[in-house]
Amino acid sequence: MAQTILPPTYNRNFSPVTGECVDIAPSISRICAPNASPYTFTGTNSYIVGNDEIAIIDPGPDNDRHFEALLQAINGRKTLSILLTHTHKDHCAAAKQLSQKLDAPIWFGGQHQLSRPKRIFEANLLHRACDWNLRPDKKLKDGDCFKVDDITIKVIATPGHCANHLSFGIKGQKFLFSGDHVMGWNSTLVAPPDGSLKDYFKSLNKLMKQEWSHYLPGHGDEIADLGKKDAKKFVSELLRHRENRNSQILKLAGNGPLKPGDIVNSIYPEAFAKIRIAAMMTVMAHVEYLEQKELLVVKRGLFTTKIMAV
Repeated sequence: MAQTILPPTYNRNFSPVTGECVDIAPSISRICAPNASPYTFTGTNSYIVGNDEIAIIDPGPDNDRHFEALLQAINGRKTLSILLTHTHKDHCAAAKQLSQKLDAPIWFGGQHQLSRPKRIFEANLLHRACDWNLRPDKKLKDGDCFKVDDITIKVIATPGHCANHLSFGIKGQKFLFSGDHVMGWNSTLVAPPDGSLKDYFKSLNKLMKQEWSHYLPGHGDEIADLGKKDAKKFVSELLRHRENRNSQILKLAGNGPLKPGDIVNSIYPEAFAKIRIAAMMTVMAHVEYLEQKELLVVKRGLFTTKIMAV
């Protein structure tokens, strides 16, 4: 009898007051931006780390209300750096203006780029969501460490959602800022060619080996003791969930050639229009991953894609 794989225990009971600065822990506070949507949940979380001197993680969208809320929370303190988990505009659009206002450098994992080159006639459906022109004052790399007040922050490269995605862990504490790589409200969107499921799997497995157990994501509530387990146990659920998606697609392909829409209809039968686009991107990320593993054959034409079992 086949084992039933339950989906992760998502937490959607989160109702932040946008613009309100909430203390998460000593030296960590959160401000949620007013950009709620099916893709951003209740809005983008911006974080302030430090006391007398601070760093700002993900200043968020280009929104006057959020910008003013950030300035009020900063309250004239010295900003050592503006850190970006990645360069999707809902996380970084305010970075340049805030940098100029505070005379603070912007640090992140490098200019936005695709996880792989586009195929002929292929569209990047996330093109408009990306800031292609923003350049870091300092390019961060995996393993870098720096101090804010008496806090040491370590950089963990976590590509997958996009190529330049970073997470930030506080050394000696349980807190990790996970951006869009791990979120408690939903599974992360991975949409080739902007993202890569192969990289996403590697990055999830990488976090499993790290010391941090309490995640502060880019959208939604903290991930800790979610269903009486720490964040790394939630990551293991995400891995199983994605592996189950791979198995579902392989099983469907075993019954004959498929189009991407056939897979979406089978796996996400109740997806409404906007979410259906995300479902299609997710399915194609899995198809590409299984093709890379030589478990599927994919024939791409100008107007159609045919997916077949090996």
